[in-house]
Amino acid sequence: MCDHEDAYAETGNQAISYTTGVPAMIGAAMMLTGAWNGEGVFNMEQMDPDPFMDMLNKHGLPWQVKELAGPVEF
Repeated sequence: MCDHEDAYAETGNQAISYTTGVPAMIGAAMMLTGAWNGEGVFNMEQMDPDPFMDMLNKHGLPWQVKELAGPVEF
């Protein structure tokens, strides 16, 4: 999650521009560095997620895993 107030203070933009732009930039970096490559068309889910997730932490969108006690009920 990204806080609108924090994002605006840092960039002068709403959080939605941050949460949209940063992952797109990281995906492009993965392709340019060769971390993600191959012939043809791929879905993002087919690529190794580790370098992408590491870059999220480095570029302002840290993440964490929260284990749940059980399934979420709706």
